[in-house]
Amino acid sequence: MYFAENIRFLRKRKGLSQTDLASILELTRTTLAGYEKSVQPPFKTLIKFAEYFNVSIDALVRYKLDALSEFQLSQIEDGFDIDVTGKKLRLLTVSVDKEGKENIEMVPVKAQAGYTGGYGDTDFIASLPKFSLPFLSPDKTYRSFQIQGDSMLPIPEGAWVTGSYLQNWKRLKDGTPCIVVTRDEGIVFKVVYNQLEKNGTLLLVSTNRIYKPYEISARNIAEVWQFETYNGFEIDK
Repeated sequence: MYFAENIRFLRKRKGLSQTDLASILELTRTTLAGYEKSVQPPFKTLIKFAEYFNVSIDALVRYKLDALSEFQLSQIEDGFDIDVTGKKLRLLTVSVDKEGKENIEMVPVKAQAGYTGGYGDTDFIASLPKFSLPFLSPDKTYRSFQIQGDSMLPIPEGAWVTGSYLQNWKRLKDGTPCIVVTRDEGIVFKVVYNQLEKNGTLLLVSTNRIYKPYEISARNIAEVWQFETYNGFEIDK
């Protein structure tokens, strides 16, 4: 049980004094000090801590948070415990055909703004155009994104890049081309270098060297799709 040291760690992580946090959670400073010295709080108070720090009660109580990497912490604070337990999967919304096989949904440029806000919406995913590629392994989930710009030459602007869903970002190998779905900066196709353990970021590099590499925080990443293939077909939708 790591509750006491975890709330002390999370409080300091936010730069708060005991008085500050106690006021926010409507506790006395003496009561909070007791919790940080292993006094067991009532369940409704435990919920308050979990909601304020945006950490599940399970993670707050069972895991030593100050021993985790910045990437693991950011994932927990975003509601994902996978990188700690190895047992829980990040949920992914998919559609299936009449035989129950997963479709490859296509995300055209004009739908990408909607995708960054609706990738978890069953109706939105169902509304996307779909196709299949029989030569791809049936053991993975795929999605195809239409790319913008000339940053990833020789793959041309407007091409459809198909990627396989990457569940555990920590396994991402340096130099892997990926489609990265961000929360605030849209959808990008780049060569990725894994800096998650080092500083909680991915380094995104273009093959067209006129574009400078840049880092993106794990907190701003919603999905990562590892490059599999591309083509240049047109769709009506």
